[in-house]
Amino acid sequence: MVIAIVISVILISINENQFDEANWKNDPLTRYTMAKDIVENELLIGESKSDVLLRLGEAKTSNLEGKDHLIYPLGKAPSFFESKDESLIIIFDNDTVSKVIHSKEN
Repeated sequence: MVIAIVISVILISINENQFDEANWKNDPLTRYTMAKDIVENELLIGESKSDVLLRLGEAKTSNLEGKDHLIYPLGKAPSFFESKDESLIIIFDNDTVSKVIHSKEN
């Protein structure tokens, strides 16, 4: 069991990439590989909603209330266990990105 966890962590870390606009738009099922770079390096913080839509393309709609936001499906990371759907949630205050969250859902 421990070996499976170690291998899973290694596979995920190997698959992490820097954000690339072309790859983001052309291969939506592997967006999860760029999510860490986007969040940790705050690549979208301070950008306008129109700039985000230009860079990342159209977003998924949701029923999250109270905040202006965009949701981008990231695909599923490889895993030995049941993998979860992942999303990038971009929250705006006054049409400016204030927070970016990497969400893993069931």
